[in-house]
Amino acid sequence: MVYLTVVLWSTVVGLLTGLLVVLVALPSRYVQRSPVSVQVVVLGDIGRSPRMQYHALSIAKHGGRVDLIGYHESAPHPDLIANPHVKIYPLAAPPAILRSKSIPFIISGPLKVLWQIGTLIRVLGYTTPPARWLLVQNPPSIPTLVIAFLISILRNTQLMVDWHNYGWTILAGTKGPAHPFVQISKAYECVLGQVAPTANLTVTHAMKRQLQGPPYNVTTPILTLHDRPASIFQPLKSQSDRQSFLERLPETKDVAASILAGQTKLIVSSTSWTPDEDFSLLLDALESYAETSSSCPIIAIITGRGPLKAFYQARIQALQAEGRLPNIRILTAWLSIEDYATLLSCADLGICLHMSSSGVDLPMKVVDMFGSGLPVAAYSGYESFDELVKEGVNGCGFETPDELAKIFERLFSSDDNKARAEELRVLRKGAEKESHLRWDETWDRVVGPVLQLT
Repeated sequence: MVYLTVVLWSTVVGLLTGLLVVLVALPSRYVQRSPVSVQVVVLGDIGRSPRMQYHALSIAKHGGRVDLIGYHESAPHPDLIANPHVKIYPLAAPPAILRSKSIPFIISGPLKVLWQIGTLIRVLGYTTPPARWLLVQNPPSIPTLVIAFLISILRNTQLMVDWHNYGWTILAGTKGPAHPFVQISKAYECVLGQVAPTANLTVTHAMKRQLQGPPYNVTTPILTLHDRPASIFQPLKSQSDRQSFLERLPETKDVAASILAGQTKLIVSSTSWTPDEDFSLLLDALESYAETSSSCPIIAIITGRGPLKAFYQARIQALQAEGRLPNIRILTAWLSIEDYATLLSCADLGICLHMSSSGVDLPMKVVDMFGSGLPVAAYSGYESFDELVKEGVNGCGFETPDELAKIFERLFSSDDNKARAEELRVLRKGAEKESHLRWDETWDRVVGPVLQLT
């Protein structure tokens, strides 16, 4: 197994070297650069990469030219499509067979990387015009970091890496920390983190501290840019707006009157349905809460798409069929960004089940919830949690289903208890205060000066 891994990755390196030779032969017009231009790269779905979309919008707002590069699988932010300073360059997705589980990962993994190498080099080196800056999301780090590094050298472009997390820790969550690919990925990420970037962004102070120490030892400048909500996420303006939306939305229109009267509580969560979000926590907590004598009816709306959605839908149906969720309705939905933002502002509580693989990243969904003035109950078992959620101020933390069930009991009991109502009001007030901290102001202060746009 180890021998095969070495052979396959040696093939990758050999082909990459050959591609480098091709890149060296780039005509001279490709190494000229525009004075205010940025390539923004995400090796993922652009529409599901809010932070990179916000980068693009901020650059364009200040007159910069943006080439936004990534997979075009879901609708990007509408302001990106309408902005004349932004051009989207879709990456060709790998063939379906490489994205399926019909062939072993040890074979499909390197082949998928080779495909991505080819598409990235074509778009970054030939399709798009030269740029002053190349802003890359990490993860995924393979092959993004090495290709971005080579392009930045050959095109005389400055490279900025936006560290959302670490690719190797995410891979370790599915393959185990001892897997050869995980060890290769870790070494690759550490080495390129040291030699590649001109500057770095991190989503937390904890991640910045970690990158500055071993095994990363990054010596180039590191700036912390906390995620902030975009302008589309706003607190509810009036109860009439809430009524209008709840009566229109298919998932809530038949219970809108009960929600508006406070007799039914509305909770919302968004997810990509991946292993780093254990929805068993929420289902077990709701099951436990439903058994309490003072439980208030709950409607839970879960938004998003992903590989484990069918699995959890089947489990939800089984729980409901067995009568183990009395007074609880769990619905899954796929909403437009506008409807999702309004839903957050109309809900009573947001739920976040994000489990940080590195311990130092933060979930964007909580930022969006705060932007909408929605208090949260969030999984808290990682180091950077309190950089975003303040216990008893704008939300509550939990690590087990029992702890989450107790939060539901404390906030949603049907008993006429003024203390419970007051706690939820305090949390909402704290979330609304967080909503005042916006992306544009933070970005202008942290990133704009580096890109020489502010």
